[in-house]
Amino acid sequence: MRMMSASEASRSFASVLDQAEHGETIVITRNGRRLAILGPAPSGNGAALADVLEAHAAALDEDFASDVLETRELLTLEDPWEG
Repeated sequence: MRMMSASEASRSFASVLDQAEHGETIVITRNGRRLAILGPAPSGNGAALADVLEAHAAALDEDFASDVLETRELLTLEDPWEG
């Protein structure tokens, strides 16, 4: 884990992001105190969600599927604050 001051991270932010993209974790400090940790974002393909749904049998529950479809029908792409 690499440590870097907030000022240094600010000056070389593109480089810090490149390092995180390649798997490195950077601890960002201010006045010698740990302020933040920047690292690679976890990737996912939905398998964890499928596992949770399967474990709770929600994927097999017809009422759940019906509720999801009804909720989707209520959603709109229009901005409710315009007009």
